[in-house]
Amino acid sequence: MTASPPTSDSLALLAAQNLSKQFSGVYALRDVSLSIGRGEVLAVIGENGAGKSTLMKILSGVIQPDQGTILWCGKPVSFRRTADAIHQGISLIHQELNLVDNLSIAENLFLGREPHRFGFVQRQKLILDASGHLAQVGLDVNPADSLGRLSIAEKQLVEIAKAVSTGAQVLIMDEPTSSLSNRETERLFQLVDTLRAAGTSIIYISHRLAEVTRLADRVEVLRDGRGVGAIPRQQISHDAMVRAMVGRDPQSLMPRSSSELGPVRLEVRGLRVEATDTTVNLQVHGGELVVIAGLIGAGRTELLETIFGVRRPLEGSIQVDGQPLLPGNLRAAIAAGLAMVTEDRKTTGLHLQSSVTQNTTIVALPHAPSAPRIDPKWEAARTDEQIQSLGIKAASPRIAVASLSGGNQQKIAIAKWLINPPKVMLLDEPTRGVDVGARHEIYLVLRKLADQGIAILIVSSDMEEVIGIADRVIVMHEHRITGQLTGAQITEPAIMNLAVGGEASVA
Repeated sequence: MTASPPTSDSLALLAAQNLSKQFSGVYALRDVSLSIGRGEVLAVIGENGAGKSTLMKILSGVIQPDQGTILWCGKPVSFRRTADAIHQGISLIHQELNLVDNLSIAENLFLGREPHRFGFVQRQKLILDASGHLAQVGLDVNPADSLGRLSIAEKQLVEIAKAVSTGAQVLIMDEPTSSLSNRETERLFQLVDTLRAAGTSIIYISHRLAEVTRLADRVEVLRDGRGVGAIPRQQISHDAMVRAMVGRDPQSLMPRSSSELGPVRLEVRGLRVEATDTTVNLQVHGGELVVIAGLIGAGRTELLETIFGVRRPLEGSIQVDGQPLLPGNLRAAIAAGLAMVTEDRKTTGLHLQSSVTQNTTIVALPHAPSAPRIDPKWEAARTDEQIQSLGIKAASPRIAVASLSGGNQQKIAIAKWLINPPKVMLLDEPTRGVDVGARHEIYLVLRKLADQGIAILIVSSDMEEVIGIADRVIVMHEHRITGQLTGAQITEPAIMNLAVGGEASVA
């Protein structure tokens, strides 16, 4: 599996030699080395906690290594801040968005780098330059609009455009497609190809191994903070990457349920979401895992949020176990047995500065035996159950969730609903930024919940995930359902046909 880098460190554009980093005495990175040549796409893969993000933060000046050397064109360099790395020619596209909602899109693109003349910002040039970079990533929005009006996926594209606008010689892309649909992802691939042809080097991090296969000239694998070798282009395959990451042969994604469906647990009739003129009808049975597919802007997240009571519908009804649900009322939805894992775990899914225990038990506390008093023993026992059940990796239940990897944070966002299992579970992009091993564990948890009679309704933009886990696929286009697929009908061409407004084929 191991291959030598394409060039020696002295000839590489960027090289890292024996980098190590500890946090609270624990190694996040230990003696890791890599190099990247000009115009090369180097993929860095590994499970959550393998050290990928730590390595990228060192290379981009966010943090400094405890040991090791960074070489730029063969000469040692030291980055004390991100501005040092940007000045050298290295720019990082953050997995977790690093943007300011109350500024305009253009201001976000050039924050700290605004064009000036005589001490004043050149607003017209700012807007014009921003328009070009937004078009480059395929985002058709007004640069003068507030960033806060955009969806998570659109913000992701702004983050990419921001990094490209620096004119960096090395672009570090950390999970750049985590919120993008197939169409936006393909546009990003075209951008990567264009940048590579122009001589830009790209370090690409993704848990979506199909993307790595499509883009990478070479793959570097990290496991438990150490480099375990490189995979050359001719040996890159899904199974080879999984074996290198987890140290064992890959398992099947997830077996579909063989049990019979239960009664209808969630029924939506004539539901019209705000700012639309179409209505939605759907049912989800107990024991069924249904995935809603579609392109960005199809209205999938808005539908889930309306069902859960975050948004108030303009018309229509929602029933849980045959009982009508008070629309637009979050408390009523939770009381009726609805649970929702949101797309943006850091903003709406978790209290990052609170502990693992506090986040895991927060939903169940009002129903605890000691309520309204908090019983630490009860909290500890319930948290330990969820840690064991979901395979959550945390040094202690008392540490802040912010210190955990993205995959473990996502598991906690799910775990908080499971102490008192819901009747219906809604999940918006539940494996965003989650590695292949953690994904498999999450899929098994969802199947276990379905087998217990819970209705599972998922929004996902990951085509491999949609095809691999769904008992039934509902496809949306422009806030309406264009078709449903089951069994052998669930294929990528069939899903994409419906996602762009095509009609369902008649058997």
